[in-house]
Amino acid sequence: MTDAEPKATKISFAGLAEFLGLKRSIVGLGAMVILVGIGEKMSERFLPIYLLALGAGPIIVGFLNGLDNALSALYSFPGGYLSDRIGTKRALLAFNIIAMFGFLFVIFIPRWWAVIIGSIFFLSWTSLSLPATMSLVALALPKNKRTMGVSMHSLIRRIPMAVGPILGGIFIDIWGAVTGVRLVFVAALVMAAAAAVMQQILIEDDHNKKTDKPTAEKNPFRMLAKMNPQLRGLLISDILIRFCEQIPYGFIAIWCMKTITSPVSGFQFGVLTTVEMVTAVLVYIPVAYFADKSHKKPFILMTFVFFTLFPLAILFCKSFWLLVPAFILRGLKEFGEPTRKALIMDLAPEGQKAAMFGTYYLFRDIVVSISAFASGFIWYKLGPAGNFLIAFAFGVAGTIWFA
Repeated sequence: MTDAEPKATKISFAGLAEFLGLKRSIVGLGAMVILVGIGEKMSERFLPIYLLALGAGPIIVGFLNGLDNALSALYSFPGGYLSDRIGTKRALLAFNIIAMFGFLFVIFIPRWWAVIIGSIFFLSWTSLSLPATMSLVALALPKNKRTMGVSMHSLIRRIPMAVGPILGGIFIDIWGAVTGVRLVFVAALVMAAAAAVMQQILIEDDHNKKTDKPTAEKNPFRMLAKMNPQLRGLLISDILIRFCEQIPYGFIAIWCMKTITSPVSGFQFGVLTTVEMVTAVLVYIPVAYFADKSHKKPFILMTFVFFTLFPLAILFCKSFWLLVPAFILRGLKEFGEPTRKALIMDLAPEGQKAAMFGTYYLFRDIVVSISAFASGFIWYKLGPAGNFLIAFAFGVAGTIWFA
């Protein structure tokens, strides 16, 4: 090998890292997302099955789904405020510790009500950390690289989303729903602890770099008043689309593993989730590249179309091989999701991007939680068909509004 070859390799790696927006803090963020995410996703998709095994009914499953949305709403703004106030690095450490406490609660108390109480803590990580994460991306990268940065974050998140459910499904197939899920939470606890250590080593401390920004805003209604009219329009359409997503969300595993003509196993459901995540990963980088160089709206609109079609498609899929294309469609709903998040950050005021991102999610998820809480009632009263068709109708409304 000549001296020129290592130099060329170094340059090519540097160019690739620059193209993908891989700064040191972004790499640290990715390591954290993978470790915490695998533990989280090993359990998340199987919680409805776990609740049924512990004696809960569809109303409780719907309640957990609604609680997830409500907590996402209530945690989003504090997550953004805390990030603006103490810095991303410190905030992320606090969020990890909170999630670990929730894992411990479920590990030691095998009761369905313990899942509800523990979820108040372990469901906090994603919603608390997301505004801080987006703020970190906006701080670390220039504007013309933000969609790529958000896309890399979203792509990395899909690694645990793809791997986690397969591992969780294997745990359930070997040890059963109750013991298997509890062991999954043990694994999640270990990985969250490792993530806390790695994020403190790799992520740069941004707290002292934010001296030129406005004071962190404590009142979300004041942030709502500062919201760009274009951002408010996106918020309304996003709410309708999330109604489409959340009405059936908590029942997808039950539909696939308990309801359809040829139910799938835990491992097969994990494979379907992997199909979904691989599909999402394949579209992230090309979409991010073109979205950073053109208008973002067409990419977001296509995302809303895919959201809308999924509940209609899955209604007619009643075996593993028919479910595969439906989950490919579900993966395509991530087509413009990073673009939507990047647009929020573009439209947010400088110095308060985490707080504005948290405000957006606060008001979005408060409203969307109504549909999630109602999902169990809809499933119980109208059955799967009613649940999926109502979701489809909301998707159509949200897509038309945005268009």
